Amino acid sequence: MGKLAVGIIGASGRMGMMTIEAVIDDPMASIGGGLVRQNSSMVGRDMGSIVGRDPMAIAATHDIAKVYSGSDVIIDFSLPDAFTDILSMAVKTSTPIVIGTTGLTKIQEDAINDAARTIALVYASNTSLGINLLFAIIEQISRALPTDFDIDILDFHHNKKIDAPSGTALSLGKAAAKGRDMNFDEVAKLSREGEVGRRPSGEIGFAALRGGNVIGEHTVIFAGAGERLEVSHKTSGREIYAAGALRAAHWVSNQPNGLYSMRDVLGLKAEH
Repeated sequence: MGKLAVGIIGASGRMGMMTIEAVIDDPMASIGGGLVRQNSSMVGRDMGSIVGRDPMAIAATHDIAKVYSGSDVIIDFSLPDAFTDILSMAVKTSTPIVIGTTGLTKIQEDAINDAARTIALVYASNTSLGINLLFAIIEQISRALPTDFDIDILDFHHNKKIDAPSGTALSLGKAAAKGRDMNFDEVAKLSREGEVGRRPSGEIGFAALRGGNVIGEHTVIFAGAGERLEVSHKTSGREIYAAGALRAAHWVSNQPNGLYSMRDVLGLKAEH
């Protein structure tokens, strides 16, 4: 069996570069191409030299078609403003894709659902093993506890993060809502300010902290009368996201068309 050729979208970004390294270190994978912005100083740079590794005779490019033509699967760690073209090209070329970009709009998420009819894709707000185990745990806890326990979700990230609440925080909220058989959009309170009044029953609240170089910390708080349960996940290195995305790329390359999550990749069965 040959190596899996992985195309990396956002190759010059922090996550893109870590994904390059993860692919180089994987004996069952190879770099299929790397996409950068047209005005990037990385255009034409060897993909190996971008991360301080040996040259591999594959240059970073702004030509999206070229990246897809050389790749068996795509990993996308770019920005929402480029996402429409990225997804459209995946559909056009029938290329499986792992989407790790966060901050997507409802319209873009609807486009993902449409694309899943014709290609296999993994959409994950967070590709780490630990956080995806946490999603499953939060759903179970939410199902087990009485509904008079209030649920709040705190996310803490570096001061350069552009979206709030984080995609991971929103996914945790959706897991909690699913555990209670509630519609997330109806119970989510993404921020509080001023005289907000008494807390409605079933509300799932959010708070976002941004500062320093914190990679990512998430805490889900279940607050009841006389007791409080807090479950946390803290990230100490971004390489876990690259490793998880590459694991997802290997997995999705062998799947039929459809929309998958990291829970599917890790073999975690959904609760019913």
